[in-house]
Amino acid sequence: MDLKKLNDIANRMVAPGKGILAADESTGSIAKRLDSISTPNTEENRRDYREMMFSAKEAMSNYISGVILFDETIRQKAKDGTPLVEMIARTGAVPGIKLDKGPKPLPFAPGEVITEGLDGLPARVEEYVKLGAGFAKWRAVIDIGKHIPTYNCINANTMTLARYAAICQEGGLVPIVEPEVLMDGDHDIDTCMRITEWVLKEQFHQLHYAGVKLEGMILKPNMVIAGKKAARQASPEEVAEKTLIVLKRCVPAAVPGIAFLSGGQSSLDATRHLHLMNAAGPLPWRLTYSYGRALQADALKTWGGKPGNLAAGQKAFAHRARMNALATGGKWSDKAEAA
Repeated sequence: MDLKKLNDIANRMVAPGKGILAADESTGSIAKRLDSISTPNTEENRRDYREMMFSAKEAMSNYISGVILFDETIRQKAKDGTPLVEMIARTGAVPGIKLDKGPKPLPFAPGEVITEGLDGLPARVEEYVKLGAGFAKWRAVIDIGKHIPTYNCINANTMTLARYAAICQEGGLVPIVEPEVLMDGDHDIDTCMRITEWVLKEQFHQLHYAGVKLEGMILKPNMVIAGKKAARQASPEEVAEKTLIVLKRCVPAAVPGIAFLSGGQSSLDATRHLHLMNAAGPLPWRLTYSYGRALQADALKTWGGKPGNLAAGQKAFAHRARMNALATGGKWSDKAEAA
């Protein structure tokens, strides 16, 4: 393992004023997005949609540090024959790959899941390195409900994430470690805070046991936020404050950066919360974004699957990326948003 190389890549991924575009939707997941703009879910349309973003020079060169890809996308070529991986690398962003195989029911644990994909992982890491990937992502899902999560679920998922991370580092990829506490349900923000702290403390224990070097990884956590169905929704200031409390309690300073998932938040909320955290003062790590819908939604709607809307879609993507880039420095404002 070349720790210096991994650390260099990790620092590029959390470079000041930039963040990570999560474009790793599976074929089934992206179907929902294309359906929303009445566009057939074909390989060509999936390619055109992603090429629209990857060829957006302003956004990619100035505000995007890395792109998480799905297996299909990392192998695709643009209309002019250029590999999409090469198109991304030319902008200075690091191509990455989603490695997990998705959540499956956890035995004897009603309502809980375990993310699968460890079988054959070293060989897949080797293949993706050859295809141009510099980092990888693995998402674990922790739900909050009646009598859940259990320690069994948290232990199983954090241990699996740690094994994945160790395999990635050994094979030359920077692992993004993503233990997501979902914002579904009716739980309040304090419950989310308690569960998130529990999950992150267990996660870093497991990373230690697996031998993962913290300097060569990125953490991708949820923000501490009330469930979507909660009677009381916390203010943006409370979300920022409680998220920072948990992170300071759990995340060692050796981690180069934390790239938040948006987790179902609106585009504006995801930006505002990130801004408030970065505006709170000096922090042990860089705080940035690793957003999917929160970066893509406006661009998708504006593009609408129509070639004539390419420039407008790219402009919408650049605006959303720029707003989040400002948030990484605590410099976002409603005025900038309106402009």
